[in-house]
Amino acid sequence: MFSLKNKRAVITGAGSGLGLATAKRFKEAGAAVIMGDISEDTRNLAEEMNCLFVKTDVSREEDVKNLMEKAEEHFGKLDIVVNNAGIICGEELLEEADRKTYEALFNVNVMGVVYGIKYGQKHMKDGGVILNTASNSANGDYAGYGPYIMSKISVVGITKVAAIELAPRGIRVNCICPNTIDTPMAYAEGCETELQVMGIQTPLGRMCKAEEAAALYHFLASDDCKYITGEDIYIDGGLKAGPARQMIEAILASLK
Repeated sequence: MFSLKNKRAVITGAGSGLGLATAKRFKEAGAAVIMGDISEDTRNLAEEMNCLFVKTDVSREEDVKNLMEKAEEHFGKLDIVVNNAGIICGEELLEEADRKTYEALFNVNVMGVVYGIKYGQKHMKDGGVILNTASNSANGDYAGYGPYIMSKISVVGITKVAAIELAPRGIRVNCICPNTIDTPMAYAEGCETELQVMGIQTPLGRMCKAEEAAALYHFLASDDCKYITGEDIYIDGGLKAGPARQMIEAILASLK
């Protein structure tokens, strides 16, 4: 396991799914973990894991500023910041989506990352790491999710700019583009059919598990990964590479 011993890591959206899996993985690897999340329920999780909890709404600049300040107060200068908190919208065509939808997604998914970079780097050691959660939908080929895709494509762009700007300090900035994560929350949205289709169209035939994605964050956060920056890295079971064989076979069978 890539060691994170004596590293200090802030993770937003740490109360469930990918954020929680990453917090657990970092903790197991030896890091001191600060869990930022909008839900008070995360406080109990943080106590059980011996982590610091700071209630954080990433759409509020003052909340993210406070998160980074509290993290440094308790543990000293940061080594790792994971800007993971995000929201998704329901399926809407571009002609149907209203301004409220765009603003909600932009405030959390885009500005949450901007604030995380802005204040994270201020409280970070030179040579630190910033990881931003984008999405495989940043590839831009999902009809009906235009507002969400807009927000995640923005994360990719912000990541590349930040990587160049922070390179003189040796701070690496990358973004991870996962497929839909297979968690209870995904099924709670009432999208079982869509999720089954997603599994069929993925070459590996299933969705990504939170622990699998957390392993990638772990590697990118480690000192074994010092020459990777400015990248958008996909973890999608081969979906970006092309359609799954089983999906093509299913389509052909339906035409007979």
